[in-house]
Amino acid sequence: MAETTEDTLPPPPMLPPELKPDRFVDHLKRVPISRTGTGKTGRRVNLLTNHFRVGVTVPDAVFYQYSVAIQGGDQRVVEGKGIGRKVMDKLYQTYYSELDGKQFAYDGEKALYTVGSLPQNKLEFQVVLEEAAVKRGSPGMTGSPSETDRKRTKRSFQEKIFNVEITFAAKIPMKPIALALKGIETENTGDALRVLDIILRQQAAKRGCLLVRQSFFHDDVRNFVDVGGGVTACRGFHSSFRTTQGGLSLNMDVSSTMILTPGPVLDFLLTNQNLRDPRQIDWGRAKKMLKNLRVKTRHNNMEFKIIGISEKPCNQQYMQRASLVEKSRQKPQERIRTVTDAIKNYRYDDDAMLKACGISVEKQLTAVEGRVLNAPKLKVGNSEDCIPRNGRWNFNQKRLFSPIEIKRWAVVNFSARCDTSHLSRDLINCGRSKGIKIERPHSLIEEDPRWRRSGPVVRVEKMFELIKEKLPGPPQFLLCVLPERKNCDVYGMSNLFLGPWKKKNLSEMGIFTQCISPMKINDQYLTNVLLKINSKLGGVNSLLDVEHIPTLPLLKSSPTLILGMDVSHGSPGQSDIPSIAAVVGSRSWPLISRYRASVRTQSPKVEMIDSLYKPLLNGEDDGIIRELLLDFFESSEGRKPEQIIIFRDGVSESQFNQVLNIELDQIIKAIEHLGEGRLPKFTLVVAQKNHHTKLFQANDPNNVPPGTVVDTRVVHPRNYDFYMCAHNGAIGTSRPAHYHVLLDEIGFSADDLQNLVHSLSYVYQRSTTAISIVAPICYAHLAAAQMGQFIKFEDSSSDSSSSHGITAAGPVPVQQLPRLHENIRSSMFFC
Repeated sequence: MAETTEDTLPPPPMLPPELKPDRFVDHLKRVPISRTGTGKTGRRVNLLTNHFRVGVTVPDAVFYQYSVAIQGGDQRVVEGKGIGRKVMDKLYQTYYSELDGKQFAYDGEKALYTVGSLPQNKLEFQVVLEEAAVKRGSPGMTGSPSETDRKRTKRSFQEKIFNVEITFAAKIPMKPIALALKGIETENTGDALRVLDIILRQQAAKRGCLLVRQSFFHDDVRNFVDVGGGVTACRGFHSSFRTTQGGLSLNMDVSSTMILTPGPVLDFLLTNQNLRDPRQIDWGRAKKMLKNLRVKTRHNNMEFKIIGISEKPCNQQYMQRASLVEKSRQKPQERIRTVTDAIKNYRYDDDAMLKACGISVEKQLTAVEGRVLNAPKLKVGNSEDCIPRNGRWNFNQKRLFSPIEIKRWAVVNFSARCDTSHLSRDLINCGRSKGIKIERPHSLIEEDPRWRRSGPVVRVEKMFELIKEKLPGPPQFLLCVLPERKNCDVYGMSNLFLGPWKKKNLSEMGIFTQCISPMKINDQYLTNVLLKINSKLGGVNSLLDVEHIPTLPLLKSSPTLILGMDVSHGSPGQSDIPSIAAVVGSRSWPLISRYRASVRTQSPKVEMIDSLYKPLLNGEDDGIIRELLLDFFESSEGRKPEQIIIFRDGVSESQFNQVLNIELDQIIKAIEHLGEGRLPKFTLVVAQKNHHTKLFQANDPNNVPPGTVVDTRVVHPRNYDFYMCAHNGAIGTSRPAHYHVLLDEIGFSADDLQNLVHSLSYVYQRSTTAISIVAPICYAHLAAAQMGQFIKFEDSSSDSSSSHGITAAGPVPVQQLPRLHENIRSSMFFC
């Protein structure tokens, strides 16, 4: 394919005459904006961060990239990082002089890098291993492979001779890193950093570590913690080079992953399902746990990858992730000691490749100045002020700002042990103290014991037969008591129960519902439940004082729509589960506490949202943005948004241009489709939680205080980003949110934008604490997760197309979500 140049690009679309030329930028040239300034407000605080300063004494060094092809003696291509690294290590030992003694960094697959060139652009070697790894593809099901399966699988590498071909591919200079530190971005900056990271990975591989992306884990019993269910938590480290305002730095952090406890497959399944008798194994659940796992057979010592078993899938898969999180937590001072010890122990300065390009790493954490922003004032019932302290507040002796009234409701009890009469009385009394007037429930509907061992769909349908029988009409609200937690796994319903129940209520019946699990019920628990109920039914728990009397800079005079965008993907290994795209939009301007969600499915594992603008054959737009724009217009007294602030979650830095050039273009098209003359101004911010920068107080063992913001030293040398820790990290070490401002047509000052972001961490209606990331993103995540239950339920309730090891040919159509009932659509049903 010919390379695209500026001369071959298609002409830009015709502009409406009312649009200014400078508002439209060719999508191939739209890039993240540069930093416009730093914040000044807030109390100054001295901090440390887990970045270690890196010195570069040979900035003009050049990496040479080579392609690597490894073949067995029968000319078959060798795949797999394990065998590749063994072959290349042996190659270096055998042909040291032929390589001119040059060290190389090998990525474990098809690329290696040297500082300076090898003697020739193409080199061929023959490598003999004393012990060649044995690898083989998997049969269609567990057990002894049939003759047909043997023919379909890859041949095992039993030979000891390998042919290696090394071919020059490209030059990667170090100079772009030096330019990046001066704020000058080039296309090669990421490539150079990637080579440095590959050097780190190779060093870890030579120590025998397990490599997982940029993290590595030692095979040391001291790093293993049993989390139950046949799963072991393994503690290791993340390391990566970063360009920052303070220069090149090495970001070092503690990392955790889960591995299956080694041992016989049958023992693992018994432990995972908490069983003693193999005859009780749930093979549907076992199939999902074993899929894509590698096993070694005892009779011939060969490796296989499991792709399926013949039993039909069951209704449930359950991972104990919470246990992993619990057992991998570290207090700030412990984490500081761990990463500083790691930097000293790994002796990166002694690495030959790093030495060759003049890399040295300091052994102390980087000092940085932060600021602690004041918490925003809240308004609760009777316009009473509520001042959060340390990121928290409560409703003790306080009423909700706008409480609802519940007249027609019922309690639906799927639990055999919960006393629902006691529950309803306590809920009514707690609601009264918060200003919510709750009438006595019309009925307490207990599940017929005959149906308790039936499937989830049957149980829900039978329960609705009772609801229709006992209630005179549709209730305003249903309180649903779920089965006991300890029995959910036996019934296979810990997640799936939400599927048919929520789907029936939200899509078919248009009834608001709140699910609870039997547990120790006290006033705080009931208060939390009431916060969710009040929000779902249209009430407001608390407002920012600046909403009550609009004073937010740049928002009070111009109608402003705030969007939160997120995409939720299926679990690893579930490549056939559609991704769920969710966007929430603010409503009732000038409020920024009320939101509506719009949710769609899209192709699995696709991160860019493809339904923001969705033209139909009849010329209509059935996309997400049109739905939210119309809702904003209807709820804001006929006002159209003149400004749109977008918070996007879940994208990496390599995808920023796609957000700017694909998703933003779709939003613009949706607005133009409505016939609007002038486009609103946009501010686009990406929020990241999946990063490894931590902040520590220099002279305090506790976590950084809520409201801590850092926008110097460890931020990007050119781009507009900042770190904010809005929440109170009571357990472990706080992880700040990393915000990247890609576009700011509205023209916020650094202080105004940071204060807006901080304030949006206090409008989360489900809790009485500041949250770690802005509420619109949390709401989008909740909406995607809740609607995704519909898909998970449908998928688990039907036979898999890949049963018996057979996969249907051709692409599988993306399963569409059922639309929400008209009674539910504009609500905060996701709270």
